[in-house]
Amino acid sequence: MPEHFSVIPAAYLFFRRNDEVLLQRRQNTGYMDGYWAAAAAGHVEADESVLDAACREAAEELDVEVAPGDLTALTTMHRTEGNGLPIDERVDFFFECRRWAGTPRLVEPDKAADLRWFRLDALPDSVVPYERYVLDRLKPGALAPVIAYGFGSQDGHTAPA
Repeated sequence: MPEHFSVIPAAYLFFRRNDEVLLQRRQNTGYMDGYWAAAAAGHVEADESVLDAACREAAEELDVEVAPGDLTALTTMHRTEGNGLPIDERVDFFFECRRWAGTPRLVEPDKAADLRWFRLDALPDSVVPYERYVLDRLKPGALAPVIAYGFGSQDGHTAPA
């Protein structure tokens, strides 16, 4: 019988203001440092829903309050680095948020060097590639509900690594 594998679930929260998105520049994390990424994102903890994880990450990373009802699901991405390591097998849940309480600010300056609004048609070059894949498709009908990323071209919803 084949051995089962595990995936790590994560929540990504794109804060939106008209045609802009709020991004943070990663630093000192050991992963994609120097790249721009979702303003709030992180792993889902044990006994926590992905909705609660997204709201918790917004509070922890930006000091804003987001209600689960203010989250709009964008897509789910099954992602791999293709190396067989459990740490590199992911299921990412992407959400959009257009309403929150408070003013977003960097709460973890040891992990993020900057926080800035960018127009979707003028994103910086150094955006985390799989997040850029989602951001480039934030228009009606352009984003598939489920994406396989890094698996090759198995179907119409598979993105290159």
